[in-house]
Amino acid sequence: MDTGSLLEIWTTPAAAAPMRRRPSARLLPGTGLEGDRYALGGGTWAQYPALEKQLTLIDRDDVAAVAAEVGAAFTTADTRRNLVTAGVDLASLVGRWFAVGDALLFGMKRCPPCTHLERLTELKLVKAMVQRGGINAAVFGGALVTEGAAVRPVSEEEAARRGAPTGADRPVFRIVNG
Repeated sequence: MDTGSLLEIWTTPAAAAPMRRRPSARLLPGTGLEGDRYALGGGTWAQYPALEKQLTLIDRDDVAAVAAEVGAAFTTADTRRNLVTAGVDLASLVGRWFAVGDALLFGMKRCPPCTHLERLTELKLVKAMVQRGGINAAVFGGALVTEGAAVRPVSEEEAARRGAPTGADRPVFRIVNG
């Protein structure tokens, strides 16, 4: 798998509030993206397990494909995902360690679309996004990340050297059918 890049960073302080693009943001271990609704303890899906709601990522090309399929203007901001990437197969990062810049993350699950997103955008997205919704990730090693940062898989050995939990303490990802 090739190294990809971080193209955009999006946050919002409250559930259903407009997303705001930021050129950089701090990823906080065990919390998520500083200033985002989930890191602040809110968000529509705040009841989800802590490791599954910290951060969301989506691929730019998947967003473009969804827009083409639904035949409407649909932007990366409309997805309500935190990080927009290019050049990396996000689905392959589920169950694996990866880095965004200097931050260490773990792919927790695929992030299928929901009817909440359809209500906010007034577009029929569930079917078009079923395999293009991105992923949820947990933050284990925090860092300031900036647009243009590398997104790359990290080996188990490198993750362990960076302080990631191993053995019985290693995170358990979840398979989401969709």
